[in-house]
Amino acid sequence: MARGKTQQPPPDDFEEHILDIDVGEEMRTSFLEYAYSVIYSRALPDARDGLKPVQRRILHTMNDMGLRPDRGHVKSARVVGEVMGRLHPHGDGAIYDALVRLAQPWSMRLTMIDGHGNFGSPDDPPAAMRYTECRMAPPAVAMTADIDEDTVDFRPNYDGRELEPVVLPAAIPNLVVNGTTGIAVGMATNCAPHNLVEVVQALKHLITHPRATVDDLMRVVPGPDLPTGGKIVGLDGVRDAYETGRGTFRMRATARVEPVGRRKGIVVTELPYGVGTEKVVERIKTLVQGKKLQGIADLKDLTDREHGLRLVIEVKNGFVPEALLEQLYRQTPMEDTFGINNVALVDGQPRTLGLKELLEVFLAHRFDVVRRRSTYRRARAAERLHLVEGLLVAILDIDEVIQLIRSSDDAETARGRLMDVFDLSEPQATYILEMRLRRLTRFSRLELDTEKAELERTIEQLDAILADDTLLRKVVADELTEVAKTFGTPRRTVLLESAGTAAVSAAAAPLEVADDPCLALLSSSGLLARTTGDGEVGRGETRANHDVVVSSVATTARGEIGVLTSRGRLLRLGVLDLPALPPSANDPNLQGGLPVTEMLPLETGERALALCGLRTGGPGLALGTRDGVVKRVNPEVLGRDEWEVIGLKDGDEVVGAVELATGEETLCFVTSDAQLLHFGASAVRPQGRAGGGMAGVRLAPDRTVVFFGVVDPAAPEGSVVVTSSGASTALPGTDAGSLKVTPFEEYPAKGRATGGVRCHRFLKGEDTLVLAWVGSAPARAAAASGAPVELPPATGRRDGSGVPGTQPIAACGAPVATVVRAS
Repeated sequence: MARGKTQQPPPDDFEEHILDIDVGEEMRTSFLEYAYSVIYSRALPDARDGLKPVQRRILHTMNDMGLRPDRGHVKSARVVGEVMGRLHPHGDGAIYDALVRLAQPWSMRLTMIDGHGNFGSPDDPPAAMRYTECRMAPPAVAMTADIDEDTVDFRPNYDGRELEPVVLPAAIPNLVVNGTTGIAVGMATNCAPHNLVEVVQALKHLITHPRATVDDLMRVVPGPDLPTGGKIVGLDGVRDAYETGRGTFRMRATARVEPVGRRKGIVVTELPYGVGTEKVVERIKTLVQGKKLQGIADLKDLTDREHGLRLVIEVKNGFVPEALLEQLYRQTPMEDTFGINNVALVDGQPRTLGLKELLEVFLAHRFDVVRRRSTYRRARAAERLHLVEGLLVAILDIDEVIQLIRSSDDAETARGRLMDVFDLSEPQATYILEMRLRRLTRFSRLELDTEKAELERTIEQLDAILADDTLLRKVVADELTEVAKTFGTPRRTVLLESAGTAAVSAAAAPLEVADDPCLALLSSSGLLARTTGDGEVGRGETRANHDVVVSSVATTARGEIGVLTSRGRLLRLGVLDLPALPPSANDPNLQGGLPVTEMLPLETGERALALCGLRTGGPGLALGTRDGVVKRVNPEVLGRDEWEVIGLKDGDEVVGAVELATGEETLCFVTSDAQLLHFGASAVRPQGRAGGGMAGVRLAPDRTVVFFGVVDPAAPEGSVVVTSSGASTALPGTDAGSLKVTPFEEYPAKGRATGGVRCHRFLKGEDTLVLAWVGSAPARAAAASGAPVELPPATGRRDGSGVPGTQPIAACGAPVATVVRAS
């Protein structure tokens, strides 16, 4: 059963005092106290060392704990506990968050803590403090250097049991270099990071030219240098911030357009300061799902420790990557705004500072630190010099000193007698009494004389620094130079005055690729590409290895073409899938092309022979097989991506395929036993796709067709026949062989299905043609390496004309692998 609590009556001498207060006045007073506490003790940094109280306490505690870069890491929880117990009476979460930020290279331009473990990422939080370890980074040592030499003031901690520094000596201009961000009551701060080397140059310029203007300083500090790199577009806001302390600028990701598989892609390697990849990925996915952004086929985050940030945005075929990139800048965090608001504490009061004011406050602090350090060191040197002088006096008559000490009753008596007899001060007499006997040697006198000279020289130098302001400034400048040399790094952020005309034109350009005329190209090494215009494809001396164009077809950028293969198949291929070559590549350099095997599903041993259009009607296609079969077929656009254009027998394959232009061309076969047959295309009856063709050339036993093509009778330069012979039993490339070039007009036409006429005389040891080509002159040959090969001049067909019918391949420089018409 619960019992009620009885209230005890007040004592007899109890007097009640009730004060009437104004609630509004109490609220104003309490709020002002709270606001001042937040501004001064939490959110805003000191303009001298650029640190908030919690950051300053972390570095000071780690310095006291001896966690220097040459020592081992300790648990972060240990550091957080020390800071919280000694100096910072707040939650451990706030202390650990501040510690983590000091160790993140994407947050700090110059990290102060060397973290070991998972300290998070721009998108992910760090591991708990019990899992991570830390120690001071080298810049933190420079921030706390000389703190034990009375360089800064100390004040009691929250419970008055210990002392903490009001500010750190700060050999590094931390506020300008690392920047900061914080939200106080009624005000906020947001300082941008800068490059240490540039800031030091500005400080040195300000030391020698105190009346320097913002324009003078911006010659060495042109703009912020963000830890994540990227680009800054537009410097007007930066200049405003440097003059008034307030301004904005645009940050832009670093991205480039490059091939990604079969498509073009946008590869992002640097993001704006404070933007993580997950934020960009989420925004892009939202825009794509809402159909507000088109042209993106895939999005992959390939970021890792080895290669750093790498966000790959795959662009659909038919869309202009540059125009899509501009849309990404406008609609996603790949372009963000940074608002500079340089609010910091100066003499305990929040002020908005421009660049020059920030540098002046830091320099004034460093002048004070060096002056106080010099005073402290001079005092310590003077104290030591005083003791050394006393030792020198005692060593001059050491025997009397020893006798005096031995005859004294106690240490106090000995101290007094030493002071009276040798005219020593109390510190000197005390030091002599505490001195070890090993110092009483002949070498001690030499050491003391040397030490005295060094102390006198040190005191003289320190007196000069304290007496001469110019020398003091030089010391500060020299120390800043050493800091920049030790910790300086190259600039990471690219500064752009504006987006530039290129970006503006890209933004105005259509998003999708226009259906402009172009050429689809196939090289001898099996590379596919398209041009960016409808100009002719050159085949000059500037071509690269394996870069001979063997087939081309006029089409449009958004059209489709067919690829004829050695298995008698016609494969459909979208022109947009082909990589576009720049205009200068029309000479023709297909090194930027893609292999046929990556574009089409070819079977084992199947080769791409030629390109053709997919239009209906017209003369159609002409095919020639290894067994001497010829066929004409009109390509028809079907709903399938591939279909057979000829029914091949077992063991047969297509050796040549061309698209007829007029139907009046001449079809030509060249066999392995050097027989050439040509006849009109009208002699071949067109057949359906399933047809097996008809007899084209009659072959001798064990002989095959090595070339099939067409000859345009209207070619103004005429046509030539190029043949190369060798031994069928020789390994490829080991037979010397011979080469011959003959005018095509010297070969009479024969009927279809006949044996033709001889076109090449075999020399001793030769029994087959290894290569043959018939086409319009001039002809250009290439070796297997792609290097150009000079062909011999055209000669008569018969050997009795006085001109040798064949020429050794060695005279041409290399065996011929490919022959094309050189335009």
